[in-house]
Order: sequence, then structure tokens, then C-alpha cells
Amino acid sequence: MAKQKFAGKAAPQTDLTFRERLAALKNLPELFRLVWLSSPQKTALSFSLRIARSAMPVALLYVGKLIIDQVVQLNRHGGDQHELWKLVIIEFALAVLADVLNRGITLTDGLLGDLFSNYTSMRIMRHATTLDLDQFEDSVFYDKLERARQQTVGRSILLSQVMSQVQDLISMVFLLTGLIAFNPWLILLLLIAIIPSFLGESYFNSQNYALTRSQTPERRELDYVRYLGASDETAKEVKIFGLADFIIDRFKSLSDKFYADNSKLAVKRSSWGTFFSILGSIGYYAAYGYIIYQTVTGRSTVGMLTFLAGSFRQLSTLMENMLNRFTTVSQGAIYLNDFLEFFEIKPKISVAVNPLPFPNPISKGFTFEDVGFQYHNSETWANRHLNFTLHPGEKLALVGENGAGKTTLVKLLARLYDPTEGRILLDGIDLKNYRIEDLRLNLGIIFQDYLRYQMTLSQNIAVGNISQINNETLIRKAAQESLADALAEKLPGHYEQALGRRFNNGVELSGGEWQKVALARAYMKEAQVLILDEPTAALDARAEYEVFQRFAEMTRGKSAVLISHRFSTARLADRILVLDKGSVMEIGTHIELLAKDGRYAELFRLQAMGYQ
Repeated sequence: MAKQKFAGKAAPQTDLTFRERLAALKNLPELFRLVWLSSPQKTALSFSLRIARSAMPVALLYVGKLIIDQVVQLNRHGGDQHELWKLVIIEFALAVLADVLNRGITLTDGLLGDLFSNYTSMRIMRHATTLDLDQFEDSVFYDKLERARQQTVGRSILLSQVMSQVQDLISMVFLLTGLIAFNPWLILLLLIAIIPSFLGESYFNSQNYALTRSQTPERRELDYVRYLGASDETAKEVKIFGLADFIIDRFKSLSDKFYADNSKLAVKRSSWGTFFSILGSIGYYAAYGYIIYQTVTGRSTVGMLTFLAGSFRQLSTLMENMLNRFTTVSQGAIYLNDFLEFFEIKPKISVAVNPLPFPNPISKGFTFEDVGFQYHNSETWANRHLNFTLHPGEKLALVGENGAGKTTLVKLLARLYDPTEGRILLDGIDLKNYRIEDLRLNLGIIFQDYLRYQMTLSQNIAVGNISQINNETLIRKAAQESLADALAEKLPGHYEQALGRRFNNGVELSGGEWQKVALARAYMKEAQVLILDEPTAALDARAEYEVFQRFAEMTRGKSAVLISHRFSTARLADRILVLDKGSVMEIGTHIELLAKDGRYAELFRLQAMGYQ
């Protein structure tokens, strides 16, 4: 089967310099601020536990030195063992304390990580709600959103790594004091053993970051293909069209590519890591041999041998961890760019400095003055040269073929988009000067591609005016007006019945039943303008008639916009606006447009022939 590509090309791979890594550390203060905001108490506790833990290595080594020297002294000369057992008890207490501190750090960091992940996830969702609809329709934006989502899980690990750096640094200060006092040249051996390993890890972390970033678009595609291959929403078409092999082949093609790229890098990293590890071992045993030589020649005690050997070993481990962790921390700080960049994205739809309240009632209506809209990266216009008025209390039907710009026009009316050219006036004032929240509150709008929330029936209706989610009377009234009340009566849990199959005890509805639920959302608020995009597409003829009878009653004295392919619906409007290729071709009443014998009359006759 031929391999088809679903998405665009991945971003080019780029390597990161040491200077770029250092520059990325500027993100850490913002990380600390966010972590502190997620839980000040647990952040402070985590720091305190780590500082206490940093003193444990040198304390244990020094007490161990005293014990060994005491044992040697007692073995040679005898004497009172009281001091020896006192030291053993102290070492035992320090070991227990170190374990308690370790467990406390692990527990605190785990809890803090969960709180931070939840806090940043909410920050992303809140910021996303401020952005424009057309930004969500841009693949570059989606890549940034996806990378930001990925950073909500694991950024607390970055905090843990930074705090571990501080903890290890304090431990090294104690250990280095003893080592330098004995022989400063051992520090040089230590650096020679560690630096090559650090440089190797730094290089391969850069490669890994570049590879991961370049794979973002295709990873989104991989997730999408995985969803297509195993989802209740896609299973029907996958079976009917025999898409299983096509989807599986595409998944295999993508996953094999990821595996090949990742495994190639992993093998190189492992090979060089082994080489650098051998260098580290050579450096450690060279220092260890020197310390042994100093002891057997009588220049040092056996206790000092264990202290220095242990100090060198722990210093080697701590320094290697710190250098490698620096690479990981700087890597995490670079990844943090993806998270912070998302919050730098600003909406293009501007909010007036002193916005006006929405007029109640509307006196002049909505006027489109040479309005045009062009989608991002599109060469064609979705709408162009729109000139008409939606009068107060008027029912306006929008008709036209698919792609004529009907839904885009409605989104412009709701300020989900701002016009690329021209302007929309409300009562003679530019729509941009009104408070957006008031505008949305006064529009009852249901799109054809409404969401089927995997929630209860009551919640599904209440999303039309979420501030009234606990207003059972209003919810039932909205259900009655959309004919969804009959549906509620036959559901096992009535209004508290979970809808959809995603969760246990959920009930799936038919297309027509879902549409009644969606229609109820439009009746959840006392909107001055009702907008319905193909509101009866999934309803049978009787249900459609009843819906429009009630709709006519509900919109009495209110403005309404209907998008419909059914001319039986459109003819109920006061006026009909015919769109073609995004522009107004005709506008008038049903009778006027038939008399004009233009595009509307042609489409009307074509549809009427289908019922003969």
C-alpha cells in the first residue's frame, strides 16, 4: 500500500551551543516563580530538606574516619570502648536521618510535581481561552500548544534537578575542604576524569533536543493516526471503507522513522558514554592508589584513607552528577522556552480601552460595511464585500453552496474573527468598541459542528450559559423549547444521565437527539440574537416543523440568523441572503428572490425537484 503523508514537513534540526544553554538558564527564575505560586509551603519545605541532606555525606564520612581510627587505636593499645560505641551510635543516627530526609524529599517533590502540573495545565487552558479562533486553525500555533502541554508534565522534575544542584554543591564544599587540605592535586585528577564525560553528555543532549523538536509535527500526526485506528468515533468508517491497512501502514511508517532516528542517536550516545566512563574510572583509581601509597608509607592514618577515598569517590560522583545535571538543567530550561513562548502569544482581536455595554434593546441592528475576511496563509477570501444590515427583530436566512462563507459570516458577527477589511457596526458603532463578554452573552449561537460533551444531559444543556449550571428550572425550560425534554424522560438517569460512551454508564444518542440537546443550549440565555447553523440537519420532518414553530415563538421580537440548506426552512425568514464565493449575490424575501429568477430561484427549483 502506498504511504501517504498526513502532515507537513518537520522543522529543521538545529544544534545548541554552550552559550545558548547558558542563555536558557534565564528561564529558571520564572520556573521558580510558577512553582512557588503552585505551592509556597511545599516549595519551601523541599528546599529546607535538601539543605539539611547536603551535610550528611561529609558528616558520615568523618564519623566513619573517627570510628576506624578508634578501632585501630584500640587494636594496638587497648583501652575504653565507650567512645567507639558512642561514635557508632552517632553514625547510625546520621544514616537514619539521611534516609528520612531522602524519603521526605522524594515525597515533597512528588506532591509538588502534581500541584505544579495541575497549576500549569490550568494556566495553559486559561490562556488558550484568550486567544483567537483563527490561531487555533494554524498548524504552527498547534505545534507550540502541543509543546507547551508537554512541558506541564515534568517541569517540576527540572525544579527538583536545580535544587539537587544546590544540595550537591553544598555537599561538595564540605568534601573539597578535606580533600584540598590533604592534597590539592587530587582535584586536578578529578576534573580530568569528569570533564570529557560532561562534554559528551552536553553534546548528545543537544542532539536529543533538536531531534525531539523537529519531530513535533509528525508526532502529532502519529497520535492522530493512533486515534483513527482505535476509536469509537472512527470505527464505523474504518470498517466500511477498509481503512485498517492504510492507517496501520501509515502508523508503521511514522513509528519506524522515529525508532530509526532515536535508536541511531541512542547507540552513539551509549558508545561514547562507555568510553568516557572508562576515563572516569582511570582518574578515580589513580587518585585512590595515591591515597593508599600515602597511608602505607605512614603519612596518613587508615581512618584518613577511608575518609579521603570516600570523599574522592563521592566528589567524583557529585561533580559528574552536577556537570551532567547542568546539561540536563540547561536542556530543561531550553524546553521551558516552549512553555513560556506559548504565553507570549497574544490575541489579535483587540479589546477596547473603555468598552461600551451591549445595547439593550438593539435599536438599529448589525450593519456590514464592505466586510472581507481572509484566513491566515490563504490566498482566497472567505468573505468579501459584504454589505447588508440585520435589523432588530429580523429573521435572516443565509443560503448558498458549501464553502460560500456562511459560517465565516456568523463567526464575524460573534467576533470570533475580526474583519480583514471593512467593519461591522452595531447601532452605528463599530463592534470592536463593545465589551466582548456582553456581545457573546447576547448571542445564542449553535454551530453545525457543535460538541457532544461526554457529560450529563443537564451539563450538556447548561454549557449554553454555564453560569446557570445549577438552575434546574432554566435547564428544563430550555430542554422543553428544543424538544429535548422528551429525550430526558426516556433516559434512565433523566437529566443526570451521562451521555456518550467514553465513561461508564454513558448512553449514546442518535444524531437527531444530540441536535435537540445542542439546540437547548441556544435557549439557555435571554439572548437578543439567536444564530443557528444548520439547526435541523439531523431531524426528521415532523421534529423539524415542531422545532421551527417553537423557534418562531422564541425569536418573536428578537433578531435571528439561520444557516440552512433546506429552503423550506429559509423561506420562513423575513429576508434571505444568498452567498456565492463569500460575496452577497442576492438578498430579499422568498417571494422577491423567486420573482428575480436568479441564483436563489435556481437552487430552490433544484431542491423542489427532489421532492417530486
